[in-house]
Amino acid sequence: MREGVAGNVGVQADLNVVETVIQPQRGWSAIDWRKLWEYRELLYFLTWRDIKIRYKQTVLGVLWAFIQPFVRLVVYTIIFNRIAKVNTDGTRFEGIPYPLVLYAGLIPWLFFGESLSRSSQSVVASPDLITKVFFPRLIIPLSSVGACLVDFAISFLILIGLMVHYHYPPSLTIFLILPLIILTILASVGVGSFFSALNVAYRDFRYVIPFMVDIWFFVTPVAWLPDKIEKGRWLIGLNPVAGIVDGFRSTILGRPFAWGALGISIALTAIAFYAGGMYFRRIERQFADMI
Repeated sequence: MREGVAGNVGVQADLNVVETVIQPQRGWSAIDWRKLWEYRELLYFLTWRDIKIRYKQTVLGVLWAFIQPFVRLVVYTIIFNRIAKVNTDGTRFEGIPYPLVLYAGLIPWLFFGESLSRSSQSVVASPDLITKVFFPRLIIPLSSVGACLVDFAISFLILIGLMVHYHYPPSLTIFLILPLIILTILASVGVGSFFSALNVAYRDFRYVIPFMVDIWFFVTPVAWLPDKIEKGRWLIGLNPVAGIVDGFRSTILGRPFAWGALGISIALTAIAFYAGGMYFRRIERQFADMI
């Protein structure tokens, strides 16, 4: 009699089992912000993991975040100001010390270029996470961009040191830098997520992206000002980072804003962010098979 009761209980328990099947959405779909918010702790964990891995087992540790932008500043100043003669006023550019002009544009570019390089390789470098754990895959390139924010913040300390050294006080427009930082993050996430998905589908892009970042640097007004270009200036406007870099420089140094270029950058960044997220969502259902 007891065996019969036990058997009935087992059957009843089986009937109450609810099976949940997790399947990727088909076709094009927008970013699921609600799901990303649910996994925000995982985003924090992966971001912190990337930060620790970057400086783990290094002699200088986090000091590399100071050394790298400072060395770039010195090298680019010598190349562009002393050799290429992009500055005809000697050591000053429109009355502003050239290293300040250069570094004010170098800050957002270093963040964008580093974010693009790291996020484009992030999905390919995480096969165990992709194949064994369920979570929004967009968190992986997002964590790479988040880790680059640490270097981005440290680079501002060098800028403060330069402004103190040259006795150049910040302008009142410095408060506009927060919207520009957000715009830079959106551009990095949009372009980075697009190339991270593209890199999974076509592994050749792991070799293309470093060259693309180098070329992108030279067509971005980092070491030069866009108003110095007489012909083909409209081509610069097609670069979504150009208006951001020039906006940073204007905000920090108090130069006049090129609102037209900044407006184009905002529009192109919005398109890149939306299109990059859409393409990533479309390809992510194939990640486990491709990786």
